[in-house]
Amino acid sequence: MSYVITQNCCNDAACADVCPVGCIHPSPGEPGYASTEMLYIDPVRCIDCGACAEACPVDAVYSADALPDRMRRYEEINADYYRATPRVSLPLSVAPPRTFERTANSLRVAIVGAGPSGFYAAEQLIEAGAEVSMFDRLSTPFGLVRAGVAPDHTHTKNVTDQFRWTAARREFNTFYNVEVGTHLSHHDLLQYHHAVLYSVGALQDRRLGIVGEDLPGSHAAAEFVAWYNGHPDYADRRFDLSHRRAIIIGNGNVALDIARVLLLPVDELARTDIADHALKALADNNIEEVVVLGRRGSSHAAFTTPELLAFAHLDDIDVFVEDGAAQDAIVPGFSTQLKTKVLAELNAAPRGNAKRLVLRFLASPIEVVGDEQVTGLRVTRNTMIDGRAEPSGESDLLDAGLVLRAVGFRGRAINGVPFNEQVGTIPNDHGRVIGPDGEPVPGVYTAGWIKRGPSGVIGTNKTCAAETVAHLLEDFSNGNLADPLGSADDLTTFVSTRRCEYVDRRTWQRIDEHERTAGRAAGRPAIKLTDTAAISRIAVLPTSADPA
Repeated sequence: MSYVITQNCCNDAACADVCPVGCIHPSPGEPGYASTEMLYIDPVRCIDCGACAEACPVDAVYSADALPDRMRRYEEINADYYRATPRVSLPLSVAPPRTFERTANSLRVAIVGAGPSGFYAAEQLIEAGAEVSMFDRLSTPFGLVRAGVAPDHTHTKNVTDQFRWTAARREFNTFYNVEVGTHLSHHDLLQYHHAVLYSVGALQDRRLGIVGEDLPGSHAAAEFVAWYNGHPDYADRRFDLSHRRAIIIGNGNVALDIARVLLLPVDELARTDIADHALKALADNNIEEVVVLGRRGSSHAAFTTPELLAFAHLDDIDVFVEDGAAQDAIVPGFSTQLKTKVLAELNAAPRGNAKRLVLRFLASPIEVVGDEQVTGLRVTRNTMIDGRAEPSGESDLLDAGLVLRAVGFRGRAINGVPFNEQVGTIPNDHGRVIGPDGEPVPGVYTAGWIKRGPSGVIGTNKTCAAETVAHLLEDFSNGNLADPLGSADDLTTFVSTRRCEYVDRRTWQRIDEHERTAGRAAGRPAIKLTDTAAISRIAVLPTSADPA
């Protein structure tokens, strides 16, 4: 029996690194890795050693004979990938990380942003002998794993266990609840570190630019996701769930996540770490139908097959595929052909449930309709011409009380750091930040979505961070980074004067312990604190881990 990678795959590629026969692809550096939906194990080459399962941070790898029923399809999917993508599997050659002798003047790096890319970079830097100071404007770390991953994706959230190990390293210093640009400046960080690495993500939504976009009932998907995930900045948001239909504009994975949250029975959500205020609101949810719009045909759908397959195992939700599935020429490639096959299967499945997901293709929004509140969305029908979606001149009005736009994200500028307003990223050359003169800015680096744009999944950030860290270490080794003017102790003193309420390692552990203890008592992974005042109160309470 071989091992099988399943839906929860995060593309971290830790499994590929430990495979003794190199049978997991596509791996970092291979064609297709940057765009792959997931990784796949070659069942012919696999020697059933189990190293991949032990290395997987999100419990996505199973022995084929131990696959849960709902994951059984993935045995076929892994095998089909190699039928469609033949290759020679060879043992991987993984270069050991570069290391530096730790001295009084050892490398010190500030990482701004406590999401996946920041933690991957931190671990790689520490392994190379560096000391890391991590800053985040929120009191809690983990970025989009905490505030973006859908609450029912509990296995995906397990990657934070890996990040907790990094955060426990003695070379790792924590400065949460500190906003760079408000409490500290970019210049301040450079005074106390050899380098500053920005991994702040891309959290601002892209707008549609259509009439009615700002009507009550029309929201950015990012707001809704942050609301149900307990982001403190969005805990007080209100969403009208009293109507029968909701419409999501854009058909990426975020759209499918939102659709599941709106359609799942509330008792299923009650077993997750969804925010309590969202759970209470969804208990009175009247939405029976969620329409997900894509402007192009089904072959160009932005969601991944694993996210789509998640609906195949939801017994109380029907899936309908409307408009354009047959008109769209199939785009070559294993992932696209598999996605098209799964769409056809879902559309042909038996009907009869009260709730439904409608995947409508070849449709673009032209107006959010309503006077004082959203009452519908007017869409134009499109046709595919030479791979482009062109308006046909026909339009439809869809009744709805909630419209969410999930058409992408963009980064936000940080004072003192170069920024490309057009694309919403920090300009860089493979992680080295580039100034207005086209030259690298000494000591300034970037990783994650703010570096490359909002693409990829959690594990994609590992390779992205590794690229940046490699250049940072090269610059340090070549003597291109200026020595800090202050010590690590000086930094702590300085931050205390600017932001005495900053959250250090011990304080974060109190918050984390409180949330997880409350979750265990309720049969849930955690009960998140969403109020900044409550977080502050918990932060100063002693825990059993504190000395008397």
